[in-house]
Amino acid sequence: MSDWRNALDNALQAADQHEFRVIPLSLTKLPALKSPHDKGHGCKGECGQMGHGIHDASSNPDRIRMMFEAARHATGYGIACGRPPHFLIGLDLDRDAEKDVDGVWELRRLCARKGIAVPRTVIIRTPRGGYHAWWTGPADVKVPNRAGQLAPGIDVRGAGGYLVGPGSRGARGLYTLASDPDDVTVHPIPEQLLHLMTASKEQPKPSRYRQPAASASGGGALVGLVRLVLDAPQGQRNSRLYWASCKAFEHAAAGRLDGGAAERALIRAAVEAGLPEPEAHRTVASARGTTVGAAP
Repeated sequence: MSDWRNALDNALQAADQHEFRVIPLSLTKLPALKSPHDKGHGCKGECGQMGHGIHDASSNPDRIRMMFEAARHATGYGIACGRPPHFLIGLDLDRDAEKDVDGVWELRRLCARKGIAVPRTVIIRTPRGGYHAWWTGPADVKVPNRAGQLAPGIDVRGAGGYLVGPGSRGARGLYTLASDPDDVTVHPIPEQLLHLMTASKEQPKPSRYRQPAASASGGGALVGLVRLVLDAPQGQRNSRLYWASCKAFEHAAAGRLDGGAAERALIRAAVEAGLPEPEAHRTVASARGTTVGAAP
């Protein structure tokens, strides 16, 4: 069976069995139908033509077949979020070891911190090893599309967005159902999680971390090491903390600064940079254990 045929059949099934509103997607996961208008137009389908992205989404089988016939290069289908009867909401949980991003772990940490019990629901596995979690939402709440606001590696798909349906093929591979195939019930979103998704964007808060004074910390060496950890991007936080800790313990062994003060300052800086505190303690302890002359 061709990818196009497979995508059409899955789209028709999603519309028939679940009343999802769908559109054809290309291999790049973008809407497969080209817009009939010039760039910058404001039409959302009022003209009656196809090619308006998510505004074309339909659960009518004849309309779905018409869209796919006009997009014979389609290899997948998108399911519209924020539309009746489900008012679908999705979380895109990205996993990328090279970028030190794990949206699944971040969601678990967020829910544990907020005391949110995440219910069972439909989970889709992406070709890159990430997951999409689907929930239904209330009709009177508009959930905006946001990237990374809840936590690194977590994107919200809400009104005006769409989720790639299982059975779709993208450039990196196939989207598949990861949850129980015998239970494809999309559960209501937890109220606390919905509140986090719809909360106003907060302005960046100034760092509460105070740089150690050079006179009180053994000179400017520790100040520079702390700044190195504070400025660490994702993917380098652990390695920078380890390197800075080794240098700090070398200075301490030579009597140039207080090792205990250095350890506390570097751990606080790592936590401020986003590293979990237990992990920061383990990294510093590892550096202490491998630095000649460091106090046990």
